[in-house]
Amino acid sequence: MANEAKQSGINALGAAAAYNLANVTKTKPQYGALTPKWLTKFLEFKGLETGIFRVNKVVEGETPLDVLCSQTKKSDIIPEGYIEYETEPREYRLNSISTIINVNTAIEDVYSAPYDQVQEQLGLAIESLRERQESQLINNDDYGLLKNVADSQRISTRNGAPTPDDLDELISKVWKEPSFFLAHPRAIAAFERECTRRGVPPVVANIGGGTFLTWRGIPVIPTDKLLVDGLKNPAAENGKTNILLIRTGEAKRGVIGLYQAGMKNEHSRGLSVRFRGIDDKGVASYLLSLYCSAAILADDAIAVLEDVEVGEYYDYD
Repeated sequence: MANEAKQSGINALGAAAAYNLANVTKTKPQYGALTPKWLTKFLEFKGLETGIFRVNKVVEGETPLDVLCSQTKKSDIIPEGYIEYETEPREYRLNSISTIINVNTAIEDVYSAPYDQVQEQLGLAIESLRERQESQLINNDDYGLLKNVADSQRISTRNGAPTPDDLDELISKVWKEPSFFLAHPRAIAAFERECTRRGVPPVVANIGGGTFLTWRGIPVIPTDKLLVDGLKNPAAENGKTNILLIRTGEAKRGVIGLYQAGMKNEHSRGLSVRFRGIDDKGVASYLLSLYCSAAILADDAIAVLEDVEVGEYYDYD
């Protein structure tokens, strides 16, 4: 301590010694991988009783049901018929995303001020599960949205970069009350550049607690789970991704998220947190389980713009 004072040339208490008496203001653990997870906030969810959701559809033929509609009847016979249902409708079963968190009870006892160590550990684990949930809603091989877009609802960009014309084409596929576009931030930036090049900058709107670009009044929602060349954060300047347009809501025959309702030890929607006990070494264990899936109620509830190039740049001299 004395050496520090001599080296500084100041006859006063040094900072290193004073530090030992000071209270340090600190943050909660900062988890850099967290995202806003807008998809799960904008998507309508439906709770299930037994983890199974059956989508019953009507068989849509080429000829609509005949009706009698005329001021002057050409016939006194009212047409007869019925609406056919699918005999083998698709059933969705909830998938489980789980993890176990261990906490040393001695650490919990001694080091839980000002932040509770158990709550911080569980909070970060829950956020991690929610991140995985959003990724699975988009990319899961069974129920993921990208895997379940009908062939008739898939289009490709005209020239690589996402243009206003491309997004208009998506709207033509999901024209019945479209809810939102979903795109990687780099795809959104690429779309902005194309709009700037054409002199038609998108309108910005505050929706659901966030600020988003809109196109034709439809918000463009960002997510890094729509990968660019298979990566969330690609290092290369160029790369290809997809842009989705979604109509959500059961009443609109749209896309809905699914979760298990009324679970024991329910923490939040579709998520249970169970205390598993304390072992002979004093380690407490918690099981976290998140149950989720998604269903597309009608083919025209979703469309995808494929082969979206994110690396087109322009000089505006």
